[in-house]
Amino acid sequence: MKLKVLGSSAGGGFPQWNCNCRNCDGVRRGTVHATRRTQSSIVVSANGVDWLLVNASPDLLAQIAAHPELQPARHTRDSGIAAVVTMDAQIDHVTGLLMLRENNGPLPLYLTDSVMHDLSTGFPVLSLLEHYCGVERHRIPLDGSSFGIPALPGIRIEALPLSSKAPPYSPHREAPQRGDNIGLTFIDEAAGKSAFYAPGLGALEPHVLEAMRAADVLLVDGTFWTPNEMIELGLSKKTSTDMGHLAQSGVGGMIEVLDSIERAGVRKVLIHINNTNPILVEDSPERRVLAKHGIEVAFDGMAFEL
Repeated sequence: MKLKVLGSSAGGGFPQWNCNCRNCDGVRRGTVHATRRTQSSIVVSANGVDWLLVNASPDLLAQIAAHPELQPARHTRDSGIAAVVTMDAQIDHVTGLLMLRENNGPLPLYLTDSVMHDLSTGFPVLSLLEHYCGVERHRIPLDGSSFGIPALPGIRIEALPLSSKAPPYSPHREAPQRGDNIGLTFIDEAAGKSAFYAPGLGALEPHVLEAMRAADVLLVDGTFWTPNEMIELGLSKKTSTDMGHLAQSGVGGMIEVLDSIERAGVRKVLIHINNTNPILVEDSPERRVLAKHGIEVAFDGMAFEL
């Protein structure tokens, strides 16, 4: 199984277009040691030719251009993207679907019932695509069973419901539903290896911890360093918890959680990193803390082979 990070940033990218925090201003001016990042998304493949796109960010066209394997040019109209999974209905994970409107035939799309509802009502992406390529809808099961993608033989996928809120435009924004947000485990049956992906984790429930402890590669929520990061910078009145993300530092934070996973050889990687997070600066004290704990920071183009 091959897995690549197309985008490693949280919504807005890095630097964010209208932000002049120390990180964003510094990367523009070249005064901090940091790398630009696009909005979070990964691709998974069994053969390196046919890829499952997991979340379609607004930066999708730039991400395709940066990864030639996603444009194999076997035909006059062609794509290495064989299917798409959307893990939630957040705007930074689904807007890129509109960039796939020229697809040859209905776009194979895997999503939960609640996400399908949101993308048919509050943000009617699915209805829009019906005027172009159309959509071949596949329901993601949340009963503990696994599912597969025809273009990824030998790879089994398990979806885990996560505690989360639907997007602001969702009709059930204030009434969370099971399936508003999910984590995904990708299992290579021949190799016996697996990867767990959850760019948004607001709470570590027992079934989520169980999935994390069983995986060989963890790509998990790295949005904020502290719970009050956005408040202290004067950029928001909301804590990381209010936004549905578990901060890295402090008691009960992501570092402490990852320290509890002691399987030999497991790779622990933070992804979906907000533009304000000091771990984006590669020589920062916070980055040294992560290194001490054996935790990596995802970057665009990061690749894994399991």
